[in-house]
Amino acid sequence: MGGNGGGGTNAEKRPNELLGSWFVRSGWSKGELARQVNRRARQLGANHISTDTSRVRRWLDGENPREPIPRILSELFSERFGCVVAVEDLGLRAVHQAPSVAGVDLPWTGPQTVALISEYSRSDLMLARRGFLGSSLALAAGPALIEPMQRWLVPTSTAYQEEPEPALPARRGRLSKPELDLLESTTVMFRQWDAQCGGGLRRKAVVGQLHEVTDLLQEPQPAATGRRLFKVAAELAELAGWMSYDVGLQPTAQKYFVLALHAAKEAGDKPLGSYVLSSMSRQMIHLGRPDDALELIHLAQYGSRDCASPRTQAMLYAMEARAYANMGQPGKTKRAVRMAEDTFADVDEWDDPDPDWIRFFSRAELYGENSHSYRDLAYVAGRSPTYASMAEPLMQEAVDRFGKDPEHQRSYALNLIGMATVHLLQREPERSTELAREALRIGKKVRSERVNTRIRKTVDTAVRDFGELADVIDLTAQLAVDLPETAEAV
Repeated sequence: MGGNGGGGTNAEKRPNELLGSWFVRSGWSKGELARQVNRRARQLGANHISTDTSRVRRWLDGENPREPIPRILSELFSERFGCVVAVEDLGLRAVHQAPSVAGVDLPWTGPQTVALISEYSRSDLMLARRGFLGSSLALAAGPALIEPMQRWLVPTSTAYQEEPEPALPARRGRLSKPELDLLESTTVMFRQWDAQCGGGLRRKAVVGQLHEVTDLLQEPQPAATGRRLFKVAAELAELAGWMSYDVGLQPTAQKYFVLALHAAKEAGDKPLGSYVLSSMSRQMIHLGRPDDALELIHLAQYGSRDCASPRTQAMLYAMEARAYANMGQPGKTKRAVRMAEDTFADVDEWDDPDPDWIRFFSRAELYGENSHSYRDLAYVAGRSPTYASMAEPLMQEAVDRFGKDPEHQRSYALNLIGMATVHLLQREPERSTELAREALRIGKKVRSERVNTRIRKTVDTAVRDFGELADVIDLTAQLAVDLPETAEAV
């Protein structure tokens, strides 16, 4: 029985209605679920597991499978639905892991951070599979996510802290200053590619570069070089997470974000750490967990309150507004929007001292984020025309500005989709389909599952509300041709 991942017998077993509900909605057959469980188990090294259709039927009938089956099922359903599906949500026993092996609760020390990034990036490159990498299977959320991230604020002894150079020269690593400069400029180039082409095109290249940087960090380096390398590692890990998020690999994205935060702490770069937390917050909003998103943003704001530039602070306020909007709190949303606008007014766009990782947050991005906050608020408030009208002029500004910016085509597509949803809220389907058609044109060139998913959701909404309209019928047909299926992540 152990070989099949089964649990003990239970004379009073009842059907597991929660698991059954997720299973029916997934559209999988029992055989397909069994095959996916077996495949994931082999990736874990759990070769003793050999699940079949009769075993899946027994789980649905109420049998509790042994570890690691509950974790595997949690990950598979999380991936299928694009949201956190915890073990408890499946009606199974909760997984209790020691902190040392939990998905996001990792040791905050330099050498272990390097080892974890090295292991994780190597697994990613070797396996290239959805979901399983390293020791983490499922997405973390709630206290399991927030509490470990709070340790970012706790002072620790880092591998490369500020200290006088020794009187005698330390044994130097093989990295020269020109090579380090090139590493930093390569990271900038990867970020530009992501903005232009989406996360699907260069994700493996970024992961490969990240793995190379961990090799350098495992060599003896002067303190200043070590700090710069940790900063490069943090930026690359955040970008790998962002690209993974963009193509729909949510557990993978979260793990990279966590590792990026650890590396930023080792680099002593609090503003960069706050940026990583903002990316984690955006992912939580996407996954329908705005409470977690707000906790992460407040953690980012507190941790960088004395050192973040106006541009970074404005970005954090904008993300705070997004979280409040999705929580249905209009007063706090409006306040955060105002704070974002007021803080951005202090940004000198002609003499910009900000690092490259935050320069994406332009005035166009500010308009886009704030308009999406009001759009989200409109949906939460029952399709409110008031909030939709507040979103429209800001969204139009974002669309106009991104339309003139060939370097941020994904942002242009996302804001076109946002504007299309605003017009649906205002019951203007003809204008909405026109914008969605333009977003579809851009989306065909940008390898971003996030863009594709939002286009599909917008068209689904148009079909539900205005399905008899000729423009909507034509757009649906065009969608079937241009985006016939989910793009493969690379």
